[in-house]
This record gives sequence, structure tokens and C-alpha cells, in this order.
Amino acid sequence: MTKKTQSSTPTDVASPWGDETAVTPEEILEVANTMAGVKPQVPKSTSNAEYDLEGLMTDFPTAKELERFVFDETGVVLNLKGRANKLKYQTAMDVLNGEDIDPKFIGSDNPYIDRTDMVPVEAMPPVPERDKELPPESELQNYFFSPFVPHPDPDYRAVGKKCHCTFRKYNNGVISYEINGPWEQKEHGTKIDKYGRERPEIIKWIGAATGEQMVQREDGTLTPVGRRLRTMMQSMRINAGNIWDTFVDRDFGQFNSEAIVDPWGTDTRV
Repeated sequence: MTKKTQSSTPTDVASPWGDETAVTPEEILEVANTMAGVKPQVPKSTSNAEYDLEGLMTDFPTAKELERFVFDETGVVLNLKGRANKLKYQTAMDVLNGEDIDPKFIGSDNPYIDRTDMVPVEAMPPVPERDKELPPESELQNYFFSPFVPHPDPDYRAVGKKCHCTFRKYNNGVISYEINGPWEQKEHGTKIDKYGRERPEIIKWIGAATGEQMVQREDGTLTPVGRRLRTMMQSMRINAGNIWDTFVDRDFGQFNSEAIVDPWGTDTRV
């Protein structure tokens, strides 16, 4: 005698926790047909329209107060100073109500920061132009970087600070120098702020950027600065020589392998 078994479908399987009832295929089809006829809905706006122009104008009569309120409520930084009143308050209300605004009204500075309380920082000066009498950079023979040149600023030099200087020698014997830095901020003057505290009047950049300048001309003569730099570099000893002769004013033959192999320049294969 064969015992009949009843096949099961996923809808016949009850929950292992005993809290679900079986769902028939007819019920599943009915729900699917119902959902097929429902059109997708546009996401609802987060705008709450709780603010109005009159309320904002009454509570926040100045642009600064209005910017701070909007920043506190939304985290958005606005630039409303100098705008027409209606435009100013309408822009703030749009932000508060979650609407998009023109990017030109978006600011960058925290509205709680008062620039008059900050110490002004002078802009970094431009790097001087390269000496026009120097050969093209493509004719460079060798260069030497030294972080041990005394700083040009008298105050920094008095405390032993150094600058970063690059010496370059060209194929025609010209030697140049260029101070690359470092740059540091230095406080100048003093004034009393509105809280009665003493603070710097301005912060200036103190650097030593010179641009590339002449040290030794093609005929071997030195500029006034060049004479002092050469004397200083010659005073720095290394082994049996000095820094200037060993690394700055190096013999061209040390770098021109062609001259070593063929000093007459007749080897056309090279």
C-alpha cells in the first residue's frame, strides 16, 4: 500500500517561531496586482514653512544676527551683508524651509567670527625675478644646496637661524645663488583689543626668497654679494678642501665625460 505524500510550497512553511500564518498563492497575486497599479510617488519636501519674513525681520534686524540664526538652525553659512532687505530675508527663509538657493549667497566664514578681533596676516611677498643676465637653465652644469647659510634677517641671524640656499654653476662658468626659504611668520607691533588684552598689530611673513641672482660672471668677476658668499663658503672646510671649491665652483671636466675621453672634440661618434 502506497502512502500519499502532500508536496509543500514555500507558502506552506510556517514560521519556526509559530507567529505566522500560511499565505495562499491567490493572496500573493492579489497584492501584486494592487501594487502594479500604484504610481511611484515623488518624495515629499522636508520644508516645514514655519518661518515668514515678518518674523525674521522682527527677531533679527541685522544681517549678522540673521546669518547666525540660520547657521545655528541649519549649519548653512550665508553671505547676506549689503543685500536688499527683501532678498536678504527671503534667502534666509528659503534656507530655513529646506529650499535650494543661489550658490552666490553661500558664505565661507563662520558668522560668529569677527574679523576685527583677529590679528591681520600680511600676504606673502612675491619672489623676485630671475637675473636676466644668467644663462638659460638648460645650460646648467651642476648645483649645490646648502641649509647652513646665515639668515638674511638680522633678528633671525642674531639667534643663529640659517636659510636654504641653492648655488648653480653653468657651462660658461657663471655661478648663481638663490635663497629658497624658509618662510616664517613674525609678529610686529602691539595693540590693545576690545577685551583689554595685548595682541600683535600685524603678522608678517619673514622669508629669504631672492630669486636666482648672479654670484660669478662669465669672465670670473664676482658681484658684491658673490664675494661675501664665496668667502663664507670657502671658510666651511671639508676634508682637505672647502665647500666652495669642492661643491660650488667645481671643475667642468669632472662632469663632461666627453672632454675626458676626447679633449679635442674630434670624436663624431659621441
